[in-house]
Amino acid sequence: MTDETHLHRHAAAPEPRWCSCAVPDEAAQEHRSGLNRRGFLTGVTAASALAAAGWVATPEKASAAAGGVGKSVTITIMGTSDIHSHAVNWDYYKDAAYTDKAGNVVGLSRVSSVVNQIRADRGRERTLLFDAGDTIQGTPLGFYYATVDPITQTGATHPMAAQMNALGYDAVALGNHEFNYGLDFLDTWISQMDAPVLGANAVRAGTTVPAYTPYTIKTMKIPGYKPIKVGVLGLTNPGIVIWDKAHVSGTLEVLDIVETAKRWVPVIRDQGVDLVVVSVHSGDSGTSSYGTDLPNENAAGILAEQVPGIDAILFGHAHKDIPQRFVTNAQTGQQVVLSEPMCWGQRLSVFDIELQQVKGKWTVVSRKSTNLNTNTVQDDPAMVALVQAQHDAVVTYVNKPVATSTEELSAAESCWKDTAILDYVNAVQVDTVSKAIAGTAEASLPVVSIAAPFNRQATFPAGEVTIRDVAGLYIYDNTLMASVLTGAQIKDYLEYSAKYFQQVAPGAPVDPASWTNALNTPDYNYDQFSGVTYDVDIAQPQGSRIQNLSWQGAPVDPAQKFVVAVNNYRQSGGGGFPHIATAPVVYNAQVAIREAIVAYASAAGTIDPADFHVVNWKLTRNGVSVF
Repeated sequence: MTDETHLHRHAAAPEPRWCSCAVPDEAAQEHRSGLNRRGFLTGVTAASALAAAGWVATPEKASAAAGGVGKSVTITIMGTSDIHSHAVNWDYYKDAAYTDKAGNVVGLSRVSSVVNQIRADRGRERTLLFDAGDTIQGTPLGFYYATVDPITQTGATHPMAAQMNALGYDAVALGNHEFNYGLDFLDTWISQMDAPVLGANAVRAGTTVPAYTPYTIKTMKIPGYKPIKVGVLGLTNPGIVIWDKAHVSGTLEVLDIVETAKRWVPVIRDQGVDLVVVSVHSGDSGTSSYGTDLPNENAAGILAEQVPGIDAILFGHAHKDIPQRFVTNAQTGQQVVLSEPMCWGQRLSVFDIELQQVKGKWTVVSRKSTNLNTNTVQDDPAMVALVQAQHDAVVTYVNKPVATSTEELSAAESCWKDTAILDYVNAVQVDTVSKAIAGTAEASLPVVSIAAPFNRQATFPAGEVTIRDVAGLYIYDNTLMASVLTGAQIKDYLEYSAKYFQQVAPGAPVDPASWTNALNTPDYNYDQFSGVTYDVDIAQPQGSRIQNLSWQGAPVDPAQKFVVAVNNYRQSGGGGFPHIATAPVVYNAQVAIREAIVAYASAAGTIDPADFHVVNWKLTRNGVSVF
């Protein structure tokens, strides 16, 4: 049996604000049976998939590494990360089962089938299941139950809580996106979770007091063996204080991942655990996306190297498939095994930890990990049925018509051309902000807008446009804000944005798709302005690309002030763009941009590019237009 132990606290360790220390009912965590598959089942059986992947249960044996002394046993730790509210294998933007070019599928229902097979093969009492964060946001399912039909008002169980409870997670770490809908919403979700939700470095502002449970200890009771105690430390991402500043400022701070682990790993070790696992919402690259003095955004590898006493690290945040990575701890020389299981339920990380009894104590003698692809199994019908009604409600919602488009609008070229579909976002933002600042001191200033190409696959079809079409265009749950920037600051901002492009020789063949994403800059960090005109000369080096910046036909005065409509992610410093995070804020009504687009389209009834599309920027090479 695997049971939850009480959260042991060091004498110097503060009481967490939220603590999930109750012993869960094992029977309540078992899957329900006999439920309708409702068309989500595809693929082959879990058993054949695991065999095809080379999965073979490791037999108990005396470890050669330890000289064959004492009993030896292998436990299995499974891990997910970045589920992002993918409950079932469904693409709400396409209104169809999810698939991609690589044949991946998504959803916790797929993960469940792999988990169930591993538990059946290895024995439930020999396994644990953890998650590394970003669970409740990411699809229209997450958005719907946070804003349209919020669980905070209805009392309904969040679909991701329902599935995680049914699957029997042993611990879940907080991701940065857990904070997107505010602390009250997060508290409600945590209260619905059977598993402890961990975040040792999310502390009360101005203190080192954890606002959430920092760690938990699991006791694995395997028949014929001395119990094995597994300590689990949860850590989240310091970028929360930038990305969700509006929700956490003055209430929470997020401390350095590595320094926090240095504090808590010894505390966990003092409880007599046999091994320590860290579940951390942080990538392993060692770099950060934000240009501030905040602690490192992606610190998993550094954590393994600098903090002694860790055996395994489950990490996430970067949405990468990293089956196994070993890092040598600088102090002990011990090898730490790390794994990141891709995102959206596409992979399950599986750690094999072999322990041997040495002088009456369990000692870790070997460790390894792999990632299993969930596209080789069927959806667990019990997990699908558990959220079917909620899923169906979201499908009905996203297919609701909002307007009629006079022609098809596509985002396919939005990364290198001024397109009508992205101009529509800017038109909505300008209209909303202009109305909001009427009668204020800023009403006389020109209003301009910033938008980025979030999804190259987005389209508004000719004819009926639905909420899912809008959601496919604006895939993030951002809110609208407005700040004041000068002409000089807008120029700096545009230069920073233009680093998105590779430098291209004037006579090179025209191949715009290959010119984008320089320095690994994602599409969502290529901001485009409306309301001013300018050229982006990609034959020039970074920092010298913005030419002919004008407003109403005249060069922009560096001192002239503009009201800039911008999303909260960017205004709070996301992406490290200059000036915007410190600029005076003149509008912040917490209006969701996606909902503003829906409301604007519904009120107009018609989406006609002639009403809003203005080609105000273009790519050039040595002053000559590319297109």
